[in-house]
Amino acid sequence: DIQPRVTIIIGPGTEVIAGEGKILTAGGFDTHIHFICPQQIDEALMSGVTSMLGGGTGPAHGTFATTCTPGPWHIARMIQAADAFPMNLGFAGKGNASRPAALEEMVEAGACSLKL
Repeated sequence: DIQPRVTIIIGPGTEVIAGEGKILTAGGFDTHIHFICPQQIDEALMSGVTSMLGGGTGPAHGTFATTCTPGPWHIARMIQAADAFPMNLGFAGKGNASRPAALEEMVEAGACSLKL
């Protein structure tokens, strides 16, 4: 309890973790994002979200309907663009390929999940 006028109740349902040497950030995790525009990140941060998982390619019609990022080139571009933001971002690749090689390419490009 280190904040003035703030009472933090620690009871039997509280798990205490060691935080020495770590950066620990409380916040929400939105796991269903259509990455349409960068302004979404600002809005999420202001509402307490610190992590976002989803897909898309930015302002494109295909992104309106999916939370998957199509292929290794787009995944790499989204990861590159994400470097500019103070948000934990994860990108889902399309997981509906008929052969494993296409799925492996997306994972190697940086997809943290594959979505059907």
